[in-house]
Amino acid sequence: MSAKIYHNTRCSKSRATVAILEQNDVDFEVVNYLVEPPSEIELKDILKDLGISARELMRKGETKYKELGLSDKSLSEKELISAMLEFPILIERPIVRTEKGVAIGRPPENINAII
Repeated sequence: MSAKIYHNTRCSKSRATVAILEQNDVDFEVVNYLVEPPSEIELKDILKDLGISARELMRKGETKYKELGLSDKSLSEKELISAMLEFPILIERPIVRTEKGVAIGRPPENINAII
């Protein structure tokens, strides 16, 4: 099995998710999404495969979320996606994709369903 993980090395949940992948002998590609954010198409695919809205994938505790006024309910899905593309720190992490699906590693054990 192979996987792709959108990873932030400074995040304990992200590191724990990497450990689960390693413990299960999953061959995985690490994407430091803060340096190499997903494309708009990739982000939309992630949202579709998770079955959630852009707002649900956002880290609402981030300073940038507050600075940009992203809690404004009148903002469109397109506007929220644009904000995540411009400021990838807003994207919840870690996100793991395998041939079985996509999961957010919060908690890290969530990925067990797709590995």
